Amino acid sequence: MNDTRNTILAVVLSGLVLLVWQYFYVTPVEKRHADQAAQTQVVNPPAAQNATPSQAAPGTPPAPQATPNASPPAQSTAPTLSREAAVAATARVKIDTPSLLGSIALRGGRIDDLSLKQYRETVDPTSPAIVLLSPSGAPDPYYAEFGWVPASGVTAKIPDQNTVWTQDGSDTLTPQTPVNLRYDNGEGLVFHRSASIDDRYLFTIKDTVENRSGAAVTLYPYALISRHGTPKVAGYYVLHEGMVGVLGDKLQEVTYKTIDDKKALEFPNVTGGWFGITDKYWAAALLPDTDAKLQAHFRSDLVGTIKTYQTDYLLDPQTIQAGGTGSADARLFAGAKEVATVGIGAGLDNLPLLRSFGGYNEQLHLNKFDLLIDWGWFYFITKPMFLALDGLFRWVGNFGIAILLLTAIVKLIFFPLANKSYASMAKMKAVQPQLTALRERYPDDKVKQQQEMMELYKKEKINPLAGCLPIVIQIPVFFSLYKVLFVSIEMRHAPFYGWIHDLSAPDPTNIFTLFGLIPVDPSQIPLFGHYLVLGAWPIIMGITMWFQTKLNPTPPDPTQKMIFDWMPVLFTFMLSSFSAGLVIYWAWNNTLSVTQQSFIMKRNGAKIELFDNLKALLKKKTATGSDLASNGRR
Repeated sequence: MNDTRNTILAVVLSGLVLLVWQYFYVTPVEKRHADQAAQTQVVNPPAAQNATPSQAAPGTPPAPQATPNASPPAQSTAPTLSREAAVAATARVKIDTPSLLGSIALRGGRIDDLSLKQYRETVDPTSPAIVLLSPSGAPDPYYAEFGWVPASGVTAKIPDQNTVWTQDGSDTLTPQTPVNLRYDNGEGLVFHRSASIDDRYLFTIKDTVENRSGAAVTLYPYALISRHGTPKVAGYYVLHEGMVGVLGDKLQEVTYKTIDDKKALEFPNVTGGWFGITDKYWAAALLPDTDAKLQAHFRSDLVGTIKTYQTDYLLDPQTIQAGGTGSADARLFAGAKEVATVGIGAGLDNLPLLRSFGGYNEQLHLNKFDLLIDWGWFYFITKPMFLALDGLFRWVGNFGIAILLLTAIVKLIFFPLANKSYASMAKMKAVQPQLTALRERYPDDKVKQQQEMMELYKKEKINPLAGCLPIVIQIPVFFSLYKVLFVSIEMRHAPFYGWIHDLSAPDPTNIFTLFGLIPVDPSQIPLFGHYLVLGAWPIIMGITMWFQTKLNPTPPDPTQKMIFDWMPVLFTFMLSSFSAGLVIYWAWNNTLSVTQQSFIMKRNGAKIELFDNLKALLKKKTATGSDLASNGRR
């Protein structure tokens, strides 16, 4: 096996990986998006998710009358209000922090109105803030609810989604001023709720019940997050969106489709758990006390044409004696999945230099809350990659420059291995005449050819697979950087220079519109329109890859030559839909690889084919042009 075959093997392997990524991760599933959009085009809010009470075993406390519920069904003729109208339809307590703006509804006591102050819908700083939670009655309701569920046989009136609470004290929830709500059921039970918030995304809820009646009452504390309508997801295999949590010390990632099929998943007697609903960059999650025993659930229901999704838990029942009180604590995370806020986990937050990345995972002693961010199976590469990028960004102030610096650092780290690989390739070039002689000596005996070749490699101390290493090494780096750019919110809307205003998005330019001179969007053309998107940076990347292929001798086999000639074109179109940051990395990495390979091979006495190949190509073009001119004159 010669170096040409090795290089072809490496390139094909890398191409295969990218093709798989393109198919599973990058290509938008337009039909799925259309189906999901159609599902959300309804006029009535969805129904409650009622569950049949579980039967209590002998000697156990009475089971709850029902598990926690979402909103009851509205009349099918009731129109959906605008979000602004739905918020204004109910008296509210304002939420105002450095990170969040919204309100708590006094009807139901729900946290159902929340926007993220620091994040916008587009790169335009004047665009609307990201809306996370919305009330029932608005399009796409999404909210958190807390309270009590009565045990079987309890007839006392318990506050529900229609209960109107009374506000006590402050009328605005801020990090400095908690709010207090009160409800008297008129039957001897008085319910109190205290809500506090930090300067990021953590709500702390404390529910208390005073029993002023003459009899004991048994209640189950609960908390839930409910989302109505199938959310629009990115549709990428590499990213989990849906229900997520650590339950029973195991990460649970349940897609909307999976829970639609299963209807409900139950996790009984869980401790140290947390769970919720996640989008690409945002999430809402319940964070009960780590020592609390939970009866946790993921649910999906269909009421009419509306799908509803819910995560909830019940705590152990509390029997509140006459004249006594009962209380329950709950926590809610609702916000952006920032690494420094969520936590880096995996023991890294214990390192002195990384204490700033401890986040809620370390502060609240949660169980792997860092997994709220989808770091993937190769988190042991992806997390250090993020930390390195973030550290370089804090130094240079630009994530694009940080990517370039990190690529150079990785090249330096792997230089000894690359040096060995390219040195082996140089030796392979040196023995090419002997390999050719072997093929001529045994033209019809392939087995003998291979035996003699392996003896030659052994004698010259050549590893025939060494030529694959430089490209194979960059595959995990490529994947981890891809993952960081794709899932970490820190990369969202991070600018580079020139026309790149968001490194996490594809290059916005397009050669098929002459980079904006033609006011037509060719990507909207049916069937093949998505192939007509090719920005400036993917073209630069393709050029650098073309130079890299010309660094090696032209393969004598026409098929191999065709693969080499078309590979840069194929990669250029494949990477056109990747994030701009990844394409910039690939172009810069190609440039460094050409420089590094040229230096190492020259030092090892091997001929650098780049300039000869370029000259031969130019001569061929000139000869072809002359032939065409001669034919024209004839």
